[in-house]
Amino acid sequence: MKKGLLIILSGPSGVGKGTVRAMFSQNPDLNIAYSVSMTTRAKREGEVDGKDYFFVDRQTFEKAIQNNELLEYAEFVGNYYGTPAKYVDDLRNQGKNVLLEIEVQGAQQVKEKVEDALTIFIIPPSLAELEKRIRGRRSEDEAIIQKRLAKATKEMELVSHYKFVVCNEDPALAAQIISLIIKRHMLN
Repeated sequence: MKKGLLIILSGPSGVGKGTVRAMFSQNPDLNIAYSVSMTTRAKREGEVDGKDYFFVDRQTFEKAIQNNELLEYAEFVGNYYGTPAKYVDDLRNQGKNVLLEIEVQGAQQVKEKVEDALTIFIIPPSLAELEKRIRGRRSEDEAIIQKRLAKATKEMELVSHYKFVVCNEDPALAAQIISLIIKRHMLN
């Protein structure tokens, strides 16, 4: 059985990664398995443990760091986020194309460990549109919104570290483009 691809999908908070991912990852031809990240942040309304994230306490997360059980991890606004390495390896060894939806710091860590990772960065049509999307969530206070916007500006400077850059002006079109990118790499 051919080992599956490791696909890194990044982009600033609020760019619509989850929306685009939901559109292309359901395509059975892509054989996508979404890698569920581990986090110490609180569950948002509608999120499901084991589906959206593995929600853990800080002590559990820090033990995973110490035991080198994470492919990547980062801390942002007081919470840890990371990717369990064994979970990803098991899926890839089953022939699944594993999708990591992670931020740029984590993507760099993964690229150092997995040289053949397929990297895709989603950009917003503009920073003004990104701010509108973040504010539209109505899930965070002004201080957190400002941190997310500042971080987005810095992340946008790193697009050159990704093999592909896709603009999410129209989520359906962005999903279609990403599907084509993945299909092309499945043939290699």
